[in-house]
Amino acid sequence: MIELEHLVKKFGDLTAVNDVSLTIGRGEFFSMLGPNAAGKTTTIKLLTGLIKPTSGRARICGFDVQAQPLEARRRMAYVPDFPFLYDKLTAWEFFRFTGQLFQLDAGRIEKNAQELVKRFHLTEFADRALEGLSHGTRQRVAIVSALLHDPEVFVIDEPMVGLDPQHARVVKDVLKERSLAGVTVLVSTHQLSIAEEMSDRIGIINDGKLIAVGTREELRQWSGSAGALEEVYLSLTAEVK
Repeated sequence: MIELEHLVKKFGDLTAVNDVSLTIGRGEFFSMLGPNAAGKTTTIKLLTGLIKPTSGRARICGFDVQAQPLEARRRMAYVPDFPFLYDKLTAWEFFRFTGQLFQLDAGRIEKNAQELVKRFHLTEFADRALEGLSHGTRQRVAIVSALLHDPEVFVIDEPMVGLDPQHARVVKDVLKERSLAGVTVLVSTHQLSIAEEMSDRIGIINDGKLIAVGTREELRQWSGSAGALEEVYLSLTAEVK
């Protein structure tokens, strides 16, 4: 599970994340929404240990991300909106490298990678250098590498960047299946359709603050709008301006 406790991150005079507290339970599919520069990506970087908070703490499966980073990261996977890949490696070489980082044995790497490569339609690209692959194909490679060690928590920023509708559907199906199997999934996105279709709960961040958290129906009640999530989102974000 994911626990954020009074997270604050300041960059000089700018408060990018302002006292954010949130708990996301085991097996929950949670979507984080917000305008540009609202604090979504900074919150994710705090959660994944890429940057240190000014104050507050983040935990993954009970392990403090700053105090117990290895234990937290063993249980987590993170795919940023523009993932870094080693361009001179082939996809297979990158999968083996990633699996070894998580201390998986060769048999488990091979088994998990074979299953995921087939599921994500990567068979024809697996022996090609990553530098020659399209952005959408590289995104699928990044997702497969993140799933190799069977993480308990999966965090992804803008998962559908560069994906065509067919492969976007595959990503949605796989993430939902993992969630139903007990994996905690946190998705940060601008695509309201993903949040509306997939989420158990939705959180909305604006100006560094978590201004609303709830199910789709709860957010409708709080916003006073009975319409689509777009109307609810626009209503809630407009109220704090």
